[in-house]
Amino acid sequence: MRIASITAGAGGMYCGSCMKDNTLAHALQALGHECLLIPCYTPLRLDEPSASSSPIFLGGLTMYLQQQYSWLRRIPTFLSKWMASAWLLRKVSGSAVKIDAGQLAPMTVSMLRGLEGNQRSEINRLIDWLAGDYQPDVVLLTNVLLSGIIPELKRRLKVPIVTTLQGDDIFLEELPAPARQEAIELIRKNCGDASGHIATCHYYADFMANYLGLPRDTISVVYPGIELEHFKPGGDIVKNDVLKVGYLARIASEKGFHQLVDALGLLNQMPDVPAWRFQAAGYCAAYRQGYLEENRQKAITAGWGDRFEYLGEPDRAAKARFLHSLDLFSVPTTYQEPKGLYLLEAWACGIPVVQPAHGAFPELIQVTQGGVLVPPGDSQALAKAIAALLRDADARHRLGIQGKQAVQEKFSATAMAKATVKVLEQVARSK
Repeated sequence: MRIASITAGAGGMYCGSCMKDNTLAHALQALGHECLLIPCYTPLRLDEPSASSSPIFLGGLTMYLQQQYSWLRRIPTFLSKWMASAWLLRKVSGSAVKIDAGQLAPMTVSMLRGLEGNQRSEINRLIDWLAGDYQPDVVLLTNVLLSGIIPELKRRLKVPIVTTLQGDDIFLEELPAPARQEAIELIRKNCGDASGHIATCHYYADFMANYLGLPRDTISVVYPGIELEHFKPGGDIVKNDVLKVGYLARIASEKGFHQLVDALGLLNQMPDVPAWRFQAAGYCAAYRQGYLEENRQKAITAGWGDRFEYLGEPDRAAKARFLHSLDLFSVPTTYQEPKGLYLLEAWACGIPVVQPAHGAFPELIQVTQGGVLVPPGDSQALAKAIAALLRDADARHRLGIQGKQAVQEKFSATAMAKATVKVLEQVARSK
């Protein structure tokens, strides 16, 4: 099967969806399928070799300028390609400025209008390339915010189109209300031409069916998977009597970093807790440096600042070493996470987790038996759960082993690829 997997870059930061899409493309190739990952908007920032060898389409710079200036909506192909070059997009999509969904609302709605929007020439460039150069048997569209291209894809390519639902509501909820409603209506209309959809868990399939008004029976569930080889310990992992509580995700309020810091402040006041320290790692945009420092100061004020350590943004090998060095892991998101890749990575290293009981987390922990759930937004409950596991080495070991076994059996890249192929073959047969 020849698969065109169209994904969206996230500027200068690591993106869980991009990394999952890249892992899936490699795993599909390993199963003998031809799968090309096709980036849109910006280059993909990944912590493993890229599965993409295509040009960048729907270049973010071009799309934005075409939205602002009507005279740029018809530009020569050579100029469009230059404006979508990886080096230029990396230069203009740095991490210093916060992306404002409100400012992007007009372009988002325009893109969802497809050929009736302001980015018609860029959409045609992508579809011309697919129809002429690649000629896929099926298109996997990994972001329904790109669904404006579905009607023309279907008309020109005449192949099944399957979308992936893996976090689109998070951006949509940041749009101003009128634009958000129009965007949802356009996505619903565009997805009527899709052959099916894949969600990353049952919770998210149910949620998005209601949120977007999609028939639930058109949404299949394929759990995310990770490349297990990447999480083998690189050398000896030395642990001492000081237990480590770890966090690995973007340093951001929506990831609940401040809630974890608050919980550790409460933990510091609890009796009979073994010696511990906190280590955090992950992408921290320039505009979030103040947020990181605010939480560091909070730890200092609470009397445990000497045990607060931010390790920066690790590469793949450093990430595995970091996770193996931990005793406990938590990313207490304030939003309802649809994937939870960082939990799979922690479990692959045998580390138990403590998570809020919302989004994909209850489902993942039920399947893996690799952690403990607490009420969302409750720092006191989070502190108590962390304290209980720090006091109980046997429970930590049991939960970590259960999580590791479950990831090996059910959440590998190969398992994800096989389940995806099953869905794609099913829609191809019903075409």
